[in-house]
Amino acid sequence: MDTTQRTDQQRSADRRRRELLEAADRVVLRDGPQASMNAIAAEAGITKPILYRHFGDKGGLYAALAQRHTDALLSSLRTALDAPAERRRRVESTLDTYLAAIEARPQVYRFLMHPAEGSTGPGDQAESGFDVGKHSAPLLRRMGEELAQVIEERLDVGPGTQQMARVWGHGIVGMMHAAGDWWLGERPCSRADLVRSLADLLWGRLAEAGDKAGGPGF
Repeated sequence: MDTTQRTDQQRSADRRRRELLEAADRVVLRDGPQASMNAIAAEAGITKPILYRHFGDKGGLYAALAQRHTDALLSSLRTALDAPAERRRRVESTLDTYLAAIEARPQVYRFLMHPAEGSTGPGDQAESGFDVGKHSAPLLRRMGEELAQVIEERLDVGPGTQQMARVWGHGIVGMMHAAGDWWLGERPCSRADLVRSLADLLWGRLAEAGDKAGGPGF
């Protein structure tokens, strides 16, 4: 098989995978955590065994959807962090970007973070026992490491900056996730009020830290 043929086959496989993920997205937007492999296969116009061939099981499909949505969210968060504004405004904008994303697609958020809420439908017995922690924890860790890298590149908090950046990165992501999860479920206040309150909580040490010499600034 020559290189051109292999490349064409890879492109075809990549295109087919994107099509299946788009079908899965449509079902998740409709059904949230109740989205089943049967429903996704039907939406894509294929049989369930073919869907398994592409993703292995619901865990494989979940991982692919998580990467797809996490990539998009991280891109939006980086844009907020890079905006030409003073630091407090960028902190608020970054918090708001995360909250706006989960508010805009709550069913997707619940599928990614609370898939155990889903009920197993007829023919989907293999999906029972799906381990939410096994799959959602790596997603949050990835976001924490990404934010830690940004903090390390941009802030100087003195000795131990690298360790402090990781503590702050994972701590901020954990705070956003926990507060956002509570807020999305109960809606006790406006998004703007939540953003201001979370920014107030973060602001003390962030306000004091200097920009790293030669870095892009925070």
